[in-house]
Amino acid sequence: MELTVASNNRGKMAEYREILEPLGFTVFSQSEKGIRIDVEETGTTFEENALLKARAVHQLTGGWVISDDSGLEVSALGGAPGIYSARYLGLETERERRQAILSALRGKSDRSARFVCCICLISPEGKEHYFKGIWKGTIAMEASGENGFGYDPIFVSEDSGGHTTASLPISFKETHSHRARAVSALLDFLKTETRRSF
Repeated sequence: MELTVASNNRGKMAEYREILEPLGFTVFSQSEKGIRIDVEETGTTFEENALLKARAVHQLTGGWVISDDSGLEVSALGGAPGIYSARYLGLETERERRQAILSALRGKSDRSARFVCCICLISPEGKEHYFKGIWKGTIAMEASGENGFGYDPIFVSEDSGGHTTASLPISFKETHSHRARAVSALLDFLKTETRRSF
C-alpha cells in the first residue's frame, strides 16, 4: 500500500517511514510522487492547515495521504505564535523568533505554553481523520541547549525535570513531544484499520 506524505522534509519523512512501513505502507514524499505544489497555509487552526495540505496532495494521488501542522502556543501572548510559529512576526531566523518571545514575556508571571501537533490522514476513499498531540510546559527565562531546533531552546516541558527540550537528548523529544503523541494516536488507528481492511 502506498502512502504519500504532504512534505519533502527529510527528518519528517524518516520518522514516518519508520512508523508506517512496518504496517505495510510504502511511504513517499510528495516530490517522489512528482508533486511540485506549495500549498498556502490559509487556515486559522492547525487542523485546517493540515487538511489543506493533505487534500491538495490527495487530489493528485487518490491514495493514502498524511499531512501535519504544528506550533507553539504561549498563554500570555494570547496563544501566539500558534499557526504562525515558523514565520512569527515575519522574522527570518529561529533565533530571532525565540528572542522575540523571550522579550515579550519579560516581566510577565505567566510563562505557560504548549506545543501542538495535528496530523490529518486521508484514506483512498477520501475519509479524513485527525490526530492531535499536546505537550505542555513553560517558557524558560533564557535559551539553552544545542539539541533540537525552532523553539526547543526556550521550551521546558512539564516532564523534562526543568530542562529545556534542547538541553536533553533528541531521543527524549522523539518519545515525549507533541508530534510523538499525535503519531502514537495515528499508529493506534492504523493498526486497527490495517487489521480490519487489508
